[in-house]
Amino acid sequence: MATITLEHVTVPLRAFELELSLAVGSTVALVGPSGAGKSTVLNAIAGLLRPSGGSIRCGEEMWFDAAGGVFLPPERRSVGLVFQDYALFPHLTVRENVEYARRHAADEYLERFGIGHLREARPYGLSGGERQRVALARALARDPAILLLDEPLAALDAHTRVEVRTELQQLLGGLGIPTLLVTHDFEDAAALATEVGVIVDGRLRQYGSPADLVARPADPFVASFTGANVLRGTPSGPGSVRLEDGTVITAAEEGEGAAALAVYPWDITVSTHPPDDSAMNVVAGTITAITELGNRARVTIGPVSAEITAESLRRLGLVTGGHAYAAFKATGTRVVA
Repeated sequence: MATITLEHVTVPLRAFELELSLAVGSTVALVGPSGAGKSTVLNAIAGLLRPSGGSIRCGEEMWFDAAGGVFLPPERRSVGLVFQDYALFPHLTVRENVEYARRHAADEYLERFGIGHLREARPYGLSGGERQRVALARALARDPAILLLDEPLAALDAHTRVEVRTELQQLLGGLGIPTLLVTHDFEDAAALATEVGVIVDGRLRQYGSPADLVARPADPFVASFTGANVLRGTPSGPGSVRLEDGTVITAAEEGEGAAALAVYPWDITVSTHPPDDSAMNVVAGTITAITELGNRARVTIGPVSAEITAESLRRLGLVTGGHAYAAFKATGTRVVA
């Protein structure tokens, strides 16, 4: 299995210049806001654009080298690319779409992806999940050295998204080829990839396993992007921040001059009375929002959102406009700036 290596790849974009070094030898996700340069990375690997600098190598084969004047055209690169809208040919059947690469007969891939019964159907008659399976089958029928997925779940409705994410997770785990996917959703990235890179304005802010990014976010943006509450204020002793209302929040780690701390919603407990544990950080305030989803509820109290069970929500009698307390341990609080 070849590793795809990008070394100091640069691409001038409208508001900034993308500059990236990255090795893809497993399933890697690039996450970040819209316009961060994620899809540009895929296009550079696929040969759909020519970077201004750096190099891209597949194993020992050089696909692009600015210094050496090397630029392999897309048709000579062993790449399987699945576009965000899947880009299926509407006039071709499912079988014909999969066989478009002319590398293999479609039958193996139709059965592998559970779409054999759709072989004579055309894309307009397929569901979002079925279209994605056809696009993946077509990409893999080329025997690619790397699979590129551009926002693989963005085109799906919420119900289908969860179902297809599970299917895609199982598929990627058994492919045995490097895969690079881009998404603006950290939850998707954490479910699908073994390594995640957070990219903002063309630069990698942090790279590591999903668990590493949650446990040790490098800065407030990464913390917020991975789902944390970011509490900003003025430094108030080692690892402590004084919020605007005067509340002092403390982290277990000592960060001199800390100006921002992060705590995840699932590390916060909610009560209607002040906690009697002096080791807890406590934020008191008005409940400004309550969002229920299944058996979980997201409760926003002042500057923080907590995730509790729907049963706890009802037992505590929490309502929007009411007063409540959000408590969390210093050991669950991280210094991020």
